Amino acid sequence: MAGRLHDQHVFVTGGSRGIGAAIVEKALAEGARVSFIDIEQQAGEALLASLQTKCCYFGVGSVTSAADIAGVHNEAVKRFGPVTGLVNNAGRNSYADPVAMTETDWDDVFAVDLKAAWLVARQVLPAMIAQQRGSIVNIASIHADMTYPGFFPYAAAKSGLVGLTRSLALDMGKHQIRVNALSPGYTETFLVKEFFEKNDASLRQKVLDAHPLERMGTPVEIANCVAFLLSDEASFVTGSNWRVDGGLSARFAG
Repeated sequence: MAGRLHDQHVFVTGGSRGIGAAIVEKALAEGARVSFIDIEQQAGEALLASLQTKCCYFGVGSVTSAADIAGVHNEAVKRFGPVTGLVNNAGRNSYADPVAMTETDWDDVFAVDLKAAWLVARQVLPAMIAQQRGSIVNIASIHADMTYPGFFPYAAAKSGLVGLTRSLALDMGKHQIRVNALSPGYTETFLVKEFFEKNDASLRQKVLDAHPLERMGTPVEIANCVAFLLSDEASFVTGSNWRVDGGLSARFAG
């Protein structure tokens, strides 16, 4: 039986590990041809080798470089045809002080967490417009709605990504291209592990206690929602921001 993404070419940024790798694997399982870009060559090659399929391509590159994006994208299109689904997953944490942070540090955060989504979208949109078909999913964060001390200016970048999503959805709707954001909460990834390592050891249990489901999410659970938004099952969903946070943002503190 054909999967939900049969006959699609899905392009994933930051696909070598964590949520990105789970999205790559889920899209393949749903019948898509998948290409992904990442600056981490060793991790990307290891994932590609483990998948053991001719339906996946990995290209080394930075999502902050239009030239890198074009190079990986063009090679992917040669192999699998025009991109029909884009997942802007690449991102980075930021632990900065608003006074001490330099302009260069600020620009580095926004280059990855916000500007890159536009750069990659700009690359794939002409073909989507020509086909009058496409779906873009931007991986934002519940930091777009709430945040945590010491994360400056991560929330600003992710809020911007949600705003970019709305703008693209409005401008691309006439071309039958859907654009949505997905905002994960705490998910068991390298970035979340890094966050807990920077704080008191008891914080992890406090976080778990705050979740109605009494646990954090997994990359696979995020990928499942991404696959839905990419698929025709979500054909009337655009301009939205889906929170996938185990109910964390539904409660008061206390």
